[in-house]
Amino acid sequence: MSKVVIIMGSKADLEWAQKISTALQNLEIDSVLRIASAHKVPLKCYNLIKEYEKENVVFITIAGMSNALSGFTDAQTHCPVIACPPYSDKFAGADLYSSIRMPSGVAPLTVLSPENAALAAAKIIGLSNPKVQKAIVDFQEKKRKELEEADNNLAHDK
Repeated sequence: MSKVVIIMGSKADLEWAQKISTALQNLEIDSVLRIASAHKVPLKCYNLIKEYEKENVVFITIAGMSNALSGFTDAQTHCPVIACPPYSDKFAGADLYSSIRMPSGVAPLTVLSPENAALAAAKIIGLSNPKVQKAIVDFQEKKRKELEEADNNLAHDK
């Protein structure tokens, strides 16, 4: 397991997918971007899932409004699935319910930030890949140092 397959519900999700892909690259993880709507082309979507699952990948799904893609993907594979729906002001966030309410036996993880979805995928991959695990540890240490530096740059009352 060393690759992430990002499945978008439509081309409109490409910018969101690229944010995830960039974050994965920063953690030294390869990704593949595909478009396959669970509503409009379910057979294509199913075939993509079945083809990529042979490689024991992590799937990240991106679909807004009515997110059938994440649940459909999770129900068709033994591989981990992370739903990362793009936020839309159109529905005041209510469209997220289609990502977080799943039927029994269907359990995609939901992570709203593209960067954090990439980190979650990396942590899954890192369980069996020491190189990725080291990249995660380095990333976390960098984040800690950034916080310490920000605090040190503030004027403190003594």
